[in-house]
Amino acid sequence: MSTDTDVSLSSYDKDQESKLVQKVEEAPFVLIGMVGFLAIVAYGLYKWMSTGNAKMSLPLIHMCVAAQGFVVEAITVGMGCSVR
Repeated sequence: MSTDTDVSLSSYDKDQESKLVQKVEEAPFVLIGMVGFLAIVAYGLYKWMSTGNAKMSLPLIHMCVAAQGFVVEAITVGMGCSVR
């Protein structure tokens, strides 16, 4: 029992997926930046959870800054490659 709403939502998901694939093909360094960001944040959370230290806010802030720096560097390298 499919309605028009179900059909439009499934086509919307496919449109969003194709846009994401198109953006990744145009700028692969953005994807690299996102993956690096998630990897650094995951490592920081793993380290925080494994030590059990409640006073780890400063290292978490450092991890966040490192992750943001990785994203900025990936975008900068991508822009530099596209200019050439």
